[in-house]
Amino acid sequence: MDRLKLAKKISDISNPPIICIPLFLIICITLSFTPEGFDLNRFISLEIVSLIFASVLPMAIILFWAKKLGTDKDISNRQDRLIPLIIGIVSYFIGFLVCLIFNLDNFMTCLLLCYSVNTGIVLLFTTRWKISVHTTGLSGPVGALILLLGPIGALFGLIYPILIWSRVLLKKHTLAQAISGGVQGFFLTVLEMYLYINMLNLPVGGILSLYDSILYILAIIATPVVLGILSYIKTSRPLTVFVLSEIIMAFIFFMMAPSGVFLIFILTSLVSVSVSFYASDDLI
Repeated sequence: MDRLKLAKKISDISNPPIICIPLFLIICITLSFTPEGFDLNRFISLEIVSLIFASVLPMAIILFWAKKLGTDKDISNRQDRLIPLIIGIVSYFIGFLVCLIFNLDNFMTCLLLCYSVNTGIVLLFTTRWKISVHTTGLSGPVGALILLLGPIGALFGLIYPILIWSRVLLKKHTLAQAISGGVQGFFLTVLEMYLYINMLNLPVGGILSLYDSILYILAIIATPVVLGILSYIKTSRPLTVFVLSEIIMAFIFFMMAPSGVFLIFILTSLVSVSVSFYASDDLI
């Protein structure tokens, strides 16, 4: 398949309101398991709320606004993104209130509040800089899955370097914008989840510790960030610098992190390197 066509397909299915459908489905399924078994009513309630407020309403306004402006559904012009982002903030916040008022689930309540606040932060960035909403939209739910499922949730982070390549190849973002969107989304989601759980007194049991969650995030972003830096700086031996960086990071993860974190680092590195070789001669 042609690289541009493949990148376009990846970009389309990773649009934030679309990619959150399968990721939130996994989150809702996980949250619906109780000591007594699978709670179908709980699952249906959580899935309806997440589908409406995290996907359907944000996607509807994106499509409406894109048609109104006569632009693509990515709304590539930075200034044109402000209204859809504001609507997204409101939609996520209403979802948060619904979860809070009806006491649906503490984790989902905090997650939708994270979505609302993080979208507000993206809005602030967007007034000055076109940070990637795609990579932010991926890293948010993946951050939540890391909290819920640890290394299994972190496996979804392997999409991150692929999505970076897609957005850069399509010239929708610079490399820095694509990488930064994911870095922001990962860290803010995990940090805010712990903040809101404690600040709002909404206890959530069985989630990964904040320390281990950050280690998994570092394992996901480490190689893409190094490759991004090497794409910008001028060095006579980029391959040597990259290999040495990878060896040092692998040693640190192997010695100081759980085995699952080390495995995620290795897998993300393999995906990132494969993407770099496939991408173009410039990125090799």
